[in-house]
Parts: sequence; structure tokens; C-alpha cells
Amino acid sequence: MAIRIVLAEDQLIVRQGFKALLERDGFQVVGEAGDGHEAVRLVGEHRPDVAVLDVAMPLLNGIDAAKQIMKVSPDTRTVLLTMFSDSNLVLEALRAGVTGYLLKTRAVADLEQAIREVNRGAVYLSSGISRESVEAYLEDRRLGPDPLSPREREVIQLVAEGKTTKEVATVLGISVKTAESHRGRIMEKLDIHETAGLVRYAIRKGIIQA
Repeated sequence: MAIRIVLAEDQLIVRQGFKALLERDGFQVVGEAGDGHEAVRLVGEHRPDVAVLDVAMPLLNGIDAAKQIMKVSPDTRTVLLTMFSDSNLVLEALRAGVTGYLLKTRAVADLEQAIREVNRGAVYLSSGISRESVEAYLEDRRLGPDPLSPREREVIQLVAEGKTTKEVATVLGISVKTAESHRGRIMEKLDIHETAGLVRYAIRKGIIQA
């Protein structure tokens, strides 16, 4: 039986290329998404074996999408596609429950293997990522618990993408007053008091890509 996949990548041409590659190799792509919210919705609808997620998606990044996917479809494994091998980002992904971390430069060669390995319960790290550095980072525990709630991470991503408070409220289906409240709590928690500082924080934490 073919492994069923939801594929999330905001660049249509890249997504079509990955879809053609996967279907050629016998996988079944049951859903395609251009942003993180759509990816979570499609996973909840189709309950695929594996979700392949670009890390730098608009509205909701791949790491936070993976966290939500674990809730809506606990049996779905996730593979994260990224251009970055930074240990901080790898750790954030592992903490989110991502079981495959694949550099885009290796995706054509290794995507099939990554999907098959995570589908059977293994963890797959791209060959461009130093396992030793990730293990050392995990042991070191230099990163404390995330000070932001999942909703606050969604808000800070939208703010960092240039959305107004009204646009944030519309995207998340909340009132403008609630969106303002979230933004205020974020600034208080992080001791950051201007939008530029929120953008820098979001980039540093891998919530958005520079």
C-alpha cells in the first residue's frame, strides 16, 4: 500500500516538482498546501502517513505546523524541508515532534529515503547536519522552555511578516482586541517594545526566515 502524504510548500513550482518526484516513486500525495494553516487542515482531513513541510511557510511556519499536526493527527509523521542546518533550528524542530529534517539541497536525492524511514518510526536527519552537534545541543540544554504559547508564536510570526493587528485578527479568527492583547503579552514576556525587535526575535528563533 502506498505511503500517503500531505505536501506543504509555499512555492508552487517547487511543490509541483516534489509532487512529481514522489508520485514517480510510488507515493500517494493526498493533499497540497501553500501555508502552514492549510497544511494542518489537510492533515486533519486526510490523516496521511507523512506530512512533508517547508520550514519557511507563510502564516504558520513548518515547526509550529508540526506541533499542531501532532494534535490533529498523532499518527502522522513529519518531515521538515529547510535550507538551514543551524543546530538551534534543528533542536526546535525535534522538540516540536518533527521526525525528519531534510536539507533542500539533498531533497531530490534523499526525500524518498527520509519518508520511508520516518514512516517506519525512525528519525531521519539529512547528511548535511552534524548529529554530534545536535546531541551536544540537546544534552547542554542551553535553550530553556519556550516563553511563548503556541498562539503567541502564531501572532509573532504574522507580526514579523508585516501583518497589521486587524490582519492578524482576521487570519487567526479572533477579535482585534484579542490580537492586541496577545501582542502586548508577547512584548511583556520578551521585554521587547518595538516591532523591529519582534522581527529580530522571530528570525533568531526560526519562526520566520530572514
